[in-house]
Amino acid sequence: MQRINIEIKARCSHPEEIRDLLDKQQAEFIGTDHQTDTYFNVPNGRLKLREGNIENALIHYFRNDLAGPKRSDISLYKTPSRDGLKEVLTAALGVLAVVSKRRQIYFIENVKFHIDEVQHLGSFVEIEAIDRDGSIGEEKLRRQCQYYLNLFKIKDEDLVEVSYSDLAIRRQSGH
Repeated sequence: MQRINIEIKARCSHPEEIRDLLDKQQAEFIGTDHQTDTYFNVPNGRLKLREGNIENALIHYFRNDLAGPKRSDISLYKTPSRDGLKEVLTAALGVLAVVSKRRQIYFIENVKFHIDEVQHLGSFVEIEAIDRDGSIGEEKLRRQCQYYLNLFKIKDEDLVEVSYSDLAIRRQSGH
């Protein structure tokens, strides 16, 4: 399944305020997922296997490393949990990084929100405006993402331009 997202990731020193704002917006709470994302060595884009109690998928995506709202072109394949795929991918490609997190998942229409506690990295919030079938368009997705960026009062200095895998690799190498 191919889709386009416009998304942001930001450090979050006030996750309880974000939860309160989402509640006031009548966001649908999907649940708390304990996820392990295993990133593999690939020549183009990023490839990760997500294993959780709510979400399980093999995800390949292209995304520029930008601090503000950015486009991701995503191919997603929902996988059965614990089916041995990780072992095959590890043998074939090698592991780049592993990221473990506790993720609270919310939705308002086509916009998905994550409040993440990432092991060794801290608290983050993500906003993903999702166009699953091409009916919304990139311009509206950008407006939606910017609306919630403003609502959550996310400061420019809190925006994160890279993936959790990049942050984990930097931490491991001491940078």
